[in-house]
Amino acid sequence: MTDKKPGFFKRLFGGEQPVQPPAPPETQPVSAPVPQPVGPTPAPPPDIVPEPEPAPLPGPPETTPDYVEDIEAQRAVPEPEATAFVPLDPPAVVEVPVETPRQGWFARLATGLKRSSDQLTGSITSVFTKRKLDAATLDELEDVLIQADLGLETATAITETLRRDRFDRDVSGEDVRAVLASEVEKVLGPVARPLVIDSTRKPFVILMIGVNGSGKTTTIGKLAQKFAAEGKSVMLAAGDTFRAAAIEQLQVWGQRTNAPVISRPAGADASGLAFDAVTEARAQGRDVLIIDTAGRLQNRDELMNELEKVIRVIKKVEPSAPHATLLTLDATTGQNALRQVEIFGQRAGVTGLVMTKLDGTARGGILVAIARRFGLPVHFIGVGEGVGDLEPFTASDFARAIAGTD
Repeated sequence: MTDKKPGFFKRLFGGEQPVQPPAPPETQPVSAPVPQPVGPTPAPPPDIVPEPEPAPLPGPPETTPDYVEDIEAQRAVPEPEATAFVPLDPPAVVEVPVETPRQGWFARLATGLKRSSDQLTGSITSVFTKRKLDAATLDELEDVLIQADLGLETATAITETLRRDRFDRDVSGEDVRAVLASEVEKVLGPVARPLVIDSTRKPFVILMIGVNGSGKTTTIGKLAQKFAAEGKSVMLAAGDTFRAAAIEQLQVWGQRTNAPVISRPAGADASGLAFDAVTEARAQGRDVLIIDTAGRLQNRDELMNELEKVIRVIKKVEPSAPHATLLTLDATTGQNALRQVEIFGQRAGVTGLVMTKLDGTARGGILVAIARRFGLPVHFIGVGEGVGDLEPFTASDFARAIAGTD
């Protein structure tokens, strides 16, 4: 019979407690001893690398101020050693080219006419390959002279002279060039006349005319500088009102020559400007008034009518003006220059010629043809852009330069 379990009251207030039997002691399993290898300890496998020992942690940073370190670093830099003074090599001597004196007028003329002269004399030399002068050679020479724009009359005169004096005789290229120079001088001699400024007429009015691009405005500037150098008081009139650039160009020339320029805005009436210019030049007592005009083709009737109107208006102020009407001719136009002289002479009463741009063409012989046909005075010729490249025309110099005799 089992014991009755004490009630809850006895268990609560310390009644008899049941005695629990002691727990049996835990038994530990005994493991068998691990056999130890006999001999040296084997090395670890080659693929097993022992880990390095960790580096010691850095200590606290130094608290030395930066400026102290900079001062110490500067003190540590050694002083530079003194070196002996070594003089530098003397600078290289630069040779400044000495400016060569400007060539004389004939040298510049010969240089400017070189293209015309080389073509003409080269053709002459190629013709005279025979020792005797015969009719066939004369015919070839005549063709060469005509192609050089000397004109039929001049070419015929040269060949006839050779026929009379040297036919069926030995002749060389030098002989032909000598005859050429002589005949050209005969033609040009009567027209080589300088432009004379009549001091009794104040102002002496010069009207510059010509086709587009013939060099009128540039020629006006060069003439103004020449007249100013002679002590004459000059006034300019920018009558090319169709081209603003022409007005500005003439104003620049006026500044260079200390000459006042009468101008109006582009598009203004050219005849009205001419009227004002003559009136002002007369009031100031100017020696010379040079009036520019717009370039115009000789076959444009309406433009030639405008030019005639300008002349009529000038005469209202001064009946004898313009005292000189100069036609500027571009040598590069060749045979067309003959037509220009004819039409401008009829419509504007050309009194003299200025031939420009002889240095830019091989057709300089056209001046000979113009002189023989029209007989108009040739006052100036130009062989360059400089002021000194426009000079009074001399027949002998031109003849020698184009024939290549000097």
